[in-house]
Amino acid sequence: MQQLALWDIADSELSDLQAKRSDDWYWHFKDYPKSNGLKVFSCFSGGGGSTMGYKLAGFDVIGNCEIDSKMNDIYVKNHKPKHNYCEDLREFNKRSNLPAELYELDVLDGSPPCTTFSMAGKREETWGKRKKFREGQAAQTLDDLAFVFIETVAKLRPKVVVMENVEGLTKGEAWQYVQRIYAEFKRIGYTVRHVLLKGEQMGIPQMRHRVFFIATRLGFDLAKIDLSFNYAPILFGVVKSDIGRPLPVDGTIRKLADGLRYGDRGLNDSCQRLLGKDSFFNYRIIYDDQVCFTMVAKNFLIRWDNICYLSNSDMINISTFPQDFDFMNNSYINVSYVCGMSVPPIMIKRIATRLIESKIFNI
Repeated sequence: MQQLALWDIADSELSDLQAKRSDDWYWHFKDYPKSNGLKVFSCFSGGGGSTMGYKLAGFDVIGNCEIDSKMNDIYVKNHKPKHNYCEDLREFNKRSNLPAELYELDVLDGSPPCTTFSMAGKREETWGKRKKFREGQAAQTLDDLAFVFIETVAKLRPKVVVMENVEGLTKGEAWQYVQRIYAEFKRIGYTVRHVLLKGEQMGIPQMRHRVFFIATRLGFDLAKIDLSFNYAPILFGVVKSDIGRPLPVDGTIRKLADGLRYGDRGLNDSCQRLLGKDSFFNYRIIYDDQVCFTMVAKNFLIRWDNICYLSNSDMINISTFPQDFDFMNNSYINVSYVCGMSVPPIMIKRIATRLIESKIFNI
């Protein structure tokens, strides 16, 4: 993924972008607006990135389903859901005792775990195979969870569905899954569209690129929903904390870090020079005058200003999490894991706001 700097933007575009500069990446829970009465249920909720985005747009998020008990503890602590289900969504779909209001949803939201489609992973080698993934520490397949989620849609029949996944879902042989997703939504009576959205164009301080599927049973023309965004890029120097987290004092990472040169994109550049091989691809260098790379579940991002890892505050800021989010000081679930596994709240706020503006809920 190409790193974005201000000089990558044509002068003719820059003035328009600056007119749409965003500062809502920095916020606290007290900043939630008054409820608009629209109801959301979140599947694969994780730490609640999407939940916070809907709440920032005025929605009521009335419940969630999350398989990982420790992540669910964090979700409950921060979001206090009315209806909480800590279980595999497959088990949730078998329930016959769900409360009536779950069948009256305005939005059903879901971010099926997506490591099997990531361009950084093994992709096709893992499709259809059961494995003990960190999420829930249970043997399961991940590439079919989008279809498990569509079964939830068929069960609850929400007005609108928002499903998020990695950009890699639309690349190469994974396109077959996109075609199946369209076919399954059509089978249950929903129309659907998908769009690739880029965080750096949405007022997000990182280059997080995600595919969003928007579906509805309302007979609404989904093309009427404006999902084009033109916010000015937020450079890392704007959101960074005073100091980062120290690198190891010795070992290979320290050696490669000491061998970095200005302009290197990551430790792989140093590794090529010092060791004559390609390695350490995930360790990317973050410069103050550029937009931060994507935050992943493990903190591999290194600040150039003082050659250190991102601090917790850095990760919170680039992920647009609230400043008072409670990570519960859990050794199993740390800041990088929660933020890296979550949709940035402001990203969902933008989408949710556009849904409201489209009048889709007025039908």
